[in-house]
Amino acid sequence: MIEGHKHFREDIFPRRKDQFHLLAESQSPRWLFITCSDSRIVPDLILQTGPGDLFITRNAGNIIPLATVDDGATATIEYAVEVLHVRHAIVCGHSDCGALKAALNRPDPVRMPLASRWLGHVEEAFRYRQPLNPADGEHPELASLIRGNVIAQLENLKRQPSVLGAMERGEMAVHGWYYDILSGTIEEYATREGRFIPLLEFPKNLSRN
Repeated sequence: MIEGHKHFREDIFPRRKDQFHLLAESQSPRWLFITCSDSRIVPDLILQTGPGDLFITRNAGNIIPLATVDDGATATIEYAVEVLHVRHAIVCGHSDCGALKAALNRPDPVRMPLASRWLGHVEEAFRYRQPLNPADGEHPELASLIRGNVIAQLENLKRQPSVLGAMERGEMAVHGWYYDILSGTIEEYATREGRFIPLLEFPKNLSRN
C-alpha cells in the first residue's frame, strides 16, 4: 500500500493535479453507487470511472434498510439526493456474495450477533428469488438469491423519502445491477419484464424503473 501511494504521489497525481484541485473545491457526481463491502468489487475499475464520478456507499450485502435513526446507508442516500442531486442511483450486488451465503446458512447469533441482526434486512430477498440459471455454475441457488436481494434492496431504495420525491419529480432514476466476478459482466434488472438482462445488451425500449 505504501509503495502504491508512492507511485500515485510521484507519478499519477502530478499529471492530474488540475483535476484534483477542481475536485478539492466541490463535487458533483451524477451517480450514487450502492454496493457490497466485498474486496473483489472495485467500482472504478469495473466501470472505468474516476475521481468525482461516483458517490459510493458500501456495506455487507449492499443493504438499504428502510429509513431508521442513525443508519449510515440511508443517511448517505439522503445526502446524495438532497445535497449532491445525483441523477441515478444504482444498487449493485455480485456473485459469490458472502452476506447472502450467510443468509442461506444462518450465522451463529452468539459468535456474530451484529452480523446476524444485519442479515435480517435481506429476508425480503427470499421473496424475490429469481429462476435458477445453469450459467451460474455450481451455486445457482445462491446466485438466484443474490439477484433477489438486488430487487429487494431496489424496492427499499424507492421507498426512501428523498428518492421517492426525486423520482416523482422526474429528477432521478434507480437501477438494480448484478455483477459476475468470474466473467466481468453486469446484468441490469428490467422492472416491468421482471428479469435481469446483460447491461451491454439492454434494449432501449425496456423499462429500467
